[in-house]
Amino acid sequence: MDELTLELRMATWITSSYSGSNGGNCIEVAELSGGRRGVRDSKNPTGPALVFTSGEWNAFINGVKNGEFD
Repeated sequence: MDELTLELRMATWITSSYSGSNGGNCIEVAELSGGRRGVRDSKNPTGPALVFTSGEWNAFINGVKNGEFD
């Protein structure tokens, strides 16, 4: 098993605060080494995860705050 796969398995995943209790469309985010972030589907925790660099994650967060995705 490679290091990233192990890190993703051992990570502490946090469910979105916008997730409801109805099991709808939810994501989970984990802080990874080197400032990276992992993102996965909470309904499929053993499925694939997207991994973003700290710069990519910061650009995404700033885009959300600035309404770029509304």
